[in-house]
Amino acid sequence: MASLSNSFQLKHGLALWCPHSSSLTRPHPSSSIRFTTFHRNFVVSASSSFSNDNREFVIVGGGNAAGYAARTFVEHGMADGRLCIVSKEAHAPYERPALTKGYLFPLDKKPARLPGFHTCVGSGGERQTPEWYKEKGIEMIYEDPVTNIDTEKQTLTTNSGKLLKYGSLIIATGCTASRFPEKIGGNLPGVHYIRDVADADSLISSLEKARKVVIVGGGYIGMEVAAAAVGWKLDTTIIFPEDHLLQRLFTPSLAQRYEELYKEYGVKFLKGASIKNLEAGSDGRVAAVKLGDGSTIEADTIIIGIGAKPAVSPFEVAGLNTTVGGIQVDGLFRTSLPGIFAVGDVAAFPLKIYDRMARVEHVDHARRSAQHCVKALLSAQTDTYDYLPYFYSRVFEYEGSPRKVWWQFFGDNVGETVEIGNFDPKIATFWIDSGKLKGVLLESGSAEEFKLLPELARSQPSIDKAKLQKASSVEEALEIARDSLLVSQKA
Repeated sequence: MASLSNSFQLKHGLALWCPHSSSLTRPHPSSSIRFTTFHRNFVVSASSSFSNDNREFVIVGGGNAAGYAARTFVEHGMADGRLCIVSKEAHAPYERPALTKGYLFPLDKKPARLPGFHTCVGSGGERQTPEWYKEKGIEMIYEDPVTNIDTEKQTLTTNSGKLLKYGSLIIATGCTASRFPEKIGGNLPGVHYIRDVADADSLISSLEKARKVVIVGGGYIGMEVAAAAVGWKLDTTIIFPEDHLLQRLFTPSLAQRYEELYKEYGVKFLKGASIKNLEAGSDGRVAAVKLGDGSTIEADTIIIGIGAKPAVSPFEVAGLNTTVGGIQVDGLFRTSLPGIFAVGDVAAFPLKIYDRMARVEHVDHARRSAQHCVKALLSAQTDTYDYLPYFYSRVFEYEGSPRKVWWQFFGDNVGETVEIGNFDPKIATFWIDSGKLKGVLLESGSAEEFKLLPELARSQPSIDKAKLQKASSVEEALEIARDSLLVSQKA
């Protein structure tokens, strides 16, 4: 899942986000900030005033990052009786991308369901069910978000009034969905946002009765939810203000390929459109979308996918980055306060490979940042986080689908592009800047071909653009890129 509106455009719109939320206005030192190199001493208190028994390490947040952090604590033998996780959700951490993919399929197409996609199955690891956390001695506090922090006393207060003690704190609160204002119908029954299982369950209830679905937003969520709606055989329209789908990543010609495929499935597009408000019917449920030009589109179910905002409250005290959003950290995910860390969607970190600050909303980064942070916290690891941007999507994967779609992108989408292939089924787009290969997107590649992409994006080899343009197939283009990689490695 990813956000769309108020994106931080990295020259071209790579999915590294910077929502312009009013909560991100607190001033913060520049990226040259000095981060502490020590952790605060921690003494376990015998006081009965604290609601958590496990107080040495506390993770706030119940998403992917929390689950992968928990696994890393276990791997280091530091979880049992020492780790507490505080979550606003009713479930143990799970692989969130499933919510806009397999979870939304109709029952006859075998949809994903918990406990099937608890972390860490998304990366081939053990399924961490609620029982797993109990077995590992990890204390779980569900449905009780943190509302206040006292950094001097090293305490947290939850919504229910619990007072929690921590030694080292990891903030893994992720994002909240950007919403339409209530005054224009953003909270009407039948209007949906997707960030958690409860949201997905509510949407499924609507889809079971729906006839006409409108999806607002042409990014990840829009494309994935539209593909799921096709599985329900619903009248589906996608509305967005941009010129083409996934504008922050797709080129116009690449987007056209995907749009044509969606149209073959019966999906309609309304591009370059603005929305004035959502209208209710006589029963109080949403009934139509009123556009800026005064026209209306009927809809009994509307899904809003216009981006997300980092959930920084109440942790602004740890220091916010007003350029890319989120809580500023260093290459080990340390904030400016001793003993406090931030990982995943909420962390504004140094993107080492491109020498800039970034905030990445993606499951791959959530996993890797959590693991890197915990290893640095528990061991002598001092290597700074060296992340390579990676994005992907999978749609139309349900039973009976005539065409399953799966693309991957690695690197930086800057410079000129070369597109090879006819989308039947393969297509590849190469981004070249100053003669160097900066990024690659591949649709319907083989496992070996997908494995090549991160090698190319990280090495950034010099490549002959003219030769690449003459490639007669995706396979030939990738072979040219592979040869360029080999030359650069020998140089």
